[in-house]
Amino acid sequence: MDRAIRIDRNGGPDVMTLIEAPSREPGPGEARIRHVAIGVNFIDTYHRSGLYPVSLPSGIGLEASGVVEAIGEGVEALAVGDRAAYASGPIGAYAETNVVSVDRLVRLPDDIDHRLAASVMLKGMTARYLLRRTFPLQAGQTALIHAAAGGVGQIAVQWATHIGATVIAVVGSEEKARRVQELGAAHVLVAPDDLASEVRRLTNGEGADVVYDGVGKDTFAASLDSLKPMGMMVSFGNASGPVRDFNPLLLSQKGSLYFTRPTLFHYTRTRALLQETADDLFEVLRSGAVRIGEPTIYPLADANRAHADLEARRTTGSIVLEP
Repeated sequence: MDRAIRIDRNGGPDVMTLIEAPSREPGPGEARIRHVAIGVNFIDTYHRSGLYPVSLPSGIGLEASGVVEAIGEGVEALAVGDRAAYASGPIGAYAETNVVSVDRLVRLPDDIDHRLAASVMLKGMTARYLLRRTFPLQAGQTALIHAAAGGVGQIAVQWATHIGATVIAVVGSEEKARRVQELGAAHVLVAPDDLASEVRRLTNGEGADVVYDGVGKDTFAASLDSLKPMGMMVSFGNASGPVRDFNPLLLSQKGSLYFTRPTLFHYTRTRALLQETADDLFEVLRSGAVRIGEPTIYPLADANRAHADLEARRTTGSIVLEP
């Protein structure tokens, strides 16, 4: 029997309960992973709340790192005892074990420990596709990054700075501002009253080449107003709720802007793309271009408290559950 977090209905953190369930046997092309560390991400709160519907009852969590405990028929890419990690499901990572398609698993290099992997895989691969694929950021360009003290934000600030871009970071407090300044952001704005005016002041009236916005509804309008003509708005999250419907003519009126709403899954839809994305992430970690602080650790049984703290923004950086 394995301990696991389940949800029977949508709602707040209290809908998550700890249960015991039989260990699943892997089928063809699958492996069972015994988790060492489990990543907590904002998308988990969307599944829990119902913003992103899942079939109920359900497990929760998309990211974990551990050791291959059993393999199904036809599996050749991994063997029992191998270190492995995943960050795009299947849902159910808040558990002692999970059965995962080998196509969704990345072999974990020996120099990347389990806590780091669970801290960085989903957030780091998200930052990678945003900066390298969605809007391939170049040296000399200006990137506006919302929630820059969060898990994705801290990685994106460092990676964008490493590329040679000018980073304008937005945070919610002076304490978070100090952290983001240490990560290399050229400018840090603390909950500005008029974001667009501040961005234009910092860019000689031009605006940013790209906005990476994981906040959603509350920042959408200001993000558009912060872009230069033909800039790109990358809306990749809904921390404040989903963006309301808008008329595409708005993009023309504000400077022939580009708008996209990407997800990690499409950028890692094949095993080759997944491995390429992970390898690029591991390389910037090895080089020291991106450094990850120690995560906040909660026991698996305290997943509700982890969600409450995440949604109240009482944490900085990554959250990891340990079975």
